[in-house]
Amino acid sequence: MKQWFLFLALAGFILACGNSGAEGRLAASAGGGTSADKPDGEKIYKQYCVTCHGLYGDMGGGGAFNLRESQLGLEERVAVITRGRNAMTPFESLLKKKEIRAVAEYIATLREK
Repeated sequence: MKQWFLFLALAGFILACGNSGAEGRLAASAGGGTSADKPDGEKIYKQYCVTCHGLYGDMGGGGAFNLRESQLGLEERVAVITRGRNAMTPFESLLKKKEIRAVAEYIATLREK
């Protein structure tokens, strides 16, 4: 009986703590943030791009282009991320336009590292 009580108390605690963060994320993803909110290009890059391009953009996994050597302009980078190129997956169905632009802007900083 004590085990069930402990289990229920622990489960209730986890649910209570987990929901508060989820509500904030749901509000933000539903447009609850202000127009000044800008997606974090570095965070998105690390989530979607690091597997092939590497942390510094120069890994070249699966034939991925070395982003540190890229001479593409911002709009060209946005187009490649959006529609893909060669073996690269298009991200237009996975990311919002603002997120794609944030990643494209972040990629430019990789040349400096």
